[in-house]
Amino acid sequence: MEEVIVVIGPGSIGQAIARRVSTGKHVVLADLKQEHADAAAQNLSNAGFNVNAETIDVSSRESVEALVKKSAVLGNIVGFVHAAGVSPSQASIEMILKVDLYGTALLLEEFGKVIAPGGSGVVIASQSDHRLPCLTAEQNKALATTPAEKLLQLPMLQPEKIKDTLHAYQISKRGNSLRVMAEAVRWGKRGARINTISPGIIMTPLAKDELTGPRGEGYRRMIDLCPVGRAGTPDEVANVAALLMGPDGTFITGSDFLMDGGVTASWWFGELATE
Repeated sequence: MEEVIVVIGPGSIGQAIARRVSTGKHVVLADLKQEHADAAAQNLSNAGFNVNAETIDVSSRESVEALVKKSAVLGNIVGFVHAAGVSPSQASIEMILKVDLYGTALLLEEFGKVIAPGGSGVVIASQSDHRLPCLTAEQNKALATTPAEKLLQLPMLQPEKIKDTLHAYQISKRGNSLRVMAEAVRWGKRGARINTISPGIIMTPLAKDELTGPRGEGYRRMIDLCPVGRAGTPDEVANVAALLMGPDGTFITGSDFLMDGGVTASWWFGELATE
């Protein structure tokens, strides 16, 4: 039976990860828009990968369940990559919470039911989570363990509690890393692993939207004043994903890997700390 890698959001980062972890496996690339999935599938197919292109709305349980079924028919799902999402400059507060927070919880829930023994997954979170002040223990537990269908009903996520789209994004990404920590326990019972990667500014179309959006000046300051002094690349994220999903990462699960060129360090303790 074939081994299957499912990549949700086959943009720059999703494709880079797929190239690193999918050799000899069947790759399913899923995007909200069929044309985006088809274009990514063409790129990987031209590079010698066996690829299916599918559509998915991560905020729809019906859509997620349909993708799980289509993927499972192809073989054993041994890899899961979630790299889809919307940024603070791309969407409303409601959409960010629905896609980035609820959608991730839904994917983890459904793919956690079918991931094969020995399988592994990564969820792309964000450095932005690490600039959100600490939540209470009760809030952490609620974000991590509240059933997906009740998640958006939490008091802390109601409109009067969310200041703006950036706040919605930060709390969604905090929720992603907490959710993965909790899901690692459930995935472990199937003999599988799951982790998050929290990238900094990686040069993708999403990052370019931010650089030209209302927070563009702040983004450029982060790049200029961080210890590394540059943005990252999708391939660097893929290097970390390959470690987490490969044989050298089998002792790692329920963890969040911050890779931001030192932006968070500088934000709390360096030249960015005054912001």
